[in-house]
Amino acid sequence: MKLKFGNVEENVVTREEFPLEKAREVLKNEVIAVLGYGVQGPGQALNLKDNGFNVIVGQRKGSKTWDKAVADGWVPGETLFELEEACEKGTILQFLLSDAGQIALWPTVKKHLTPGKALYFSHGFGVTYKEKTGIVPPADVDVILVAPKGSGTSLRRMFVEGRGLNSSYAIYQDATGNAKDRVVALGIGVGSGYLFETDFYREVTSDLTGERGTLMGAIQGIFAAQYEVLRANGHTPSEAFNETVEELTQSLMPLVAENGMDWMYANCSTTAQRGALDWWKPFRDATKPVFEELYDSVKTGKEAQKSIDSNSKTDYREKLEEELKELRESEMWQAGAVVRQLRPENN
Repeated sequence: MKLKFGNVEENVVTREEFPLEKAREVLKNEVIAVLGYGVQGPGQALNLKDNGFNVIVGQRKGSKTWDKAVADGWVPGETLFELEEACEKGTILQFLLSDAGQIALWPTVKKHLTPGKALYFSHGFGVTYKEKTGIVPPADVDVILVAPKGSGTSLRRMFVEGRGLNSSYAIYQDATGNAKDRVVALGIGVGSGYLFETDFYREVTSDLTGERGTLMGAIQGIFAAQYEVLRANGHTPSEAFNETVEELTQSLMPLVAENGMDWMYANCSTTAQRGALDWWKPFRDATKPVFEELYDSVKTGKEAQKSIDSNSKTDYREKLEEELKELRESEMWQAGAVVRQLRPENN
């Protein structure tokens, strides 16, 4: 159906118009091979299995993620296989390894993409930056995308709670004439609340911008800046953390999620409203040039190259842990650990 978002009409698919029963019918003869059991793999695979689809998992034997898959109920030799065997058995290959992992495994995956199969992504990176990744699908397979707008952990949690995480969907290549039904059925199967249409390029550029921007990078930068100013002016760690992070995540953002920013403002004091209305535009004007610089870095492929170069190094995980440790051991997040322990539900 078409719905207006503001003044722009977009194509969306809801569970009402494409119910789970229809999705099962579309995919009744398919073997869905989920390749990779790291970030998105567990949530998508478990949701598909619980929704009644024929799912197998491909993962490196002996790895921690293999052990996690076994702990989650996947049975070696029945529903859990080495990656190449899963590629051979699957008719839909859900390529859910990291971007660097996809580059490394691509020759194996490509070998098993026989005519009529479908290659499924949850990120447009590999195909959009094919000059950098070498991922060029054969012409006789469907190439599709379902990108849940959140982590695999959130996708699974919301599914278990009877809710859904919104997802985008895209068709890069329709070799069989059934790509649309396949991708929408998979989107419903993994637990999407609703699906909105995009393409691989728009998915990856918006996604890379969001991750580096308000979803992760910018929010940490803003948190750190305000926390440091409060601490420099004599506020305690507990007070600074509560006024910077805890009140936002526990009190205010749920109101935004419920009914919008104006609703959250309306449920705060008149003093808070006045200050927020006076200051949001100066913050927009101060940060917009940084977002423009960020988007340019994404659009030109610089961010993709940085990701490939960094994530392909043998010591990537060690370096990553060092950077995460810096965050974790900062005073702000050490204060946050104590604040979380003091929440009533944790006592």
